[in-house]
Amino acid sequence: MKSTVDRRDKIIQKIQKEGSVRVDELSEEFEVSTVTIRNDLDFFEKKGLIDRTYGGALLRNSVYNDPSIEEKKKINIEEKKRIGKYAAGLVHDGESIILDSGSTTREVALRIKEKKELTIMTNAINIGLELAGASDLKVMLTGGVLRDKSYSLVGPEAERTMQNYYFDTLFLGVDGMDFEHGLTTSNPLEAQLNRIMVERSNKIIAVTDSSKFGRHSFSYICDLDPINTIVTDTNISQEFEEKFKMRDIEVVKV
Repeated sequence: MKSTVDRRDKIIQKIQKEGSVRVDELSEEFEVSTVTIRNDLDFFEKKGLIDRTYGGALLRNSVYNDPSIEEKKKINIEEKKRIGKYAAGLVHDGESIILDSGSTTREVALRIKEKKELTIMTNAINIGLELAGASDLKVMLTGGVLRDKSYSLVGPEAERTMQNYYFDTLFLGVDGMDFEHGLTTSNPLEAQLNRIMVERSNKIIAVTDSSKFGRHSFSYICDLDPINTIVTDTNISQEFEEKFKMRDIEVVKV
């Protein structure tokens, strides 16, 4: 029997992909009662992820979907390149850093190959491959279970590896960021690993294009308080910029 967390993860992915679902179809697909499915949908509605309809549910527009890494690479390309270039400039020789999985953190990785004596931990196999062969970089992979949509490694093994170390700086990508829900991402296992990354890093730099502000996804990572700096593009609204600064978060627009 699949766990509640596993079933709900699959249900929200289905809603994100198809836009709407029906209770009776979910009941049949997951081999549970319609009462159980209604409880699942009530759970999502309370989190602000969906709107209930008669006999089913609709995806709420403010919730960020979970496109594949290949799809993400095509979104806001120029903004991500500028963010990656600036963020790479914040890396100093001899540091230990974490590069979270994601299309924006990959842009950071592409621009740090000439750094000296860096130790880099990542849970992204594509980032690990990008950095392979750079003679002055020590690249460490977390291990874990591969998520095929994101090329990221997650799960207990990845978490145990991350808990063995402390790092100077984390470059964190997110699917959503707002003042009510904090930092969020689509996958619960990814969120859990991200939380450990935050706990194990002295400085947290969020690298994200401005489309992620005011949106939230399924899985909570952490509040905004641990974030030291946000590197984003110039399309960030004045309201969001001012609110971040009021929380003592440095905002860099590139």
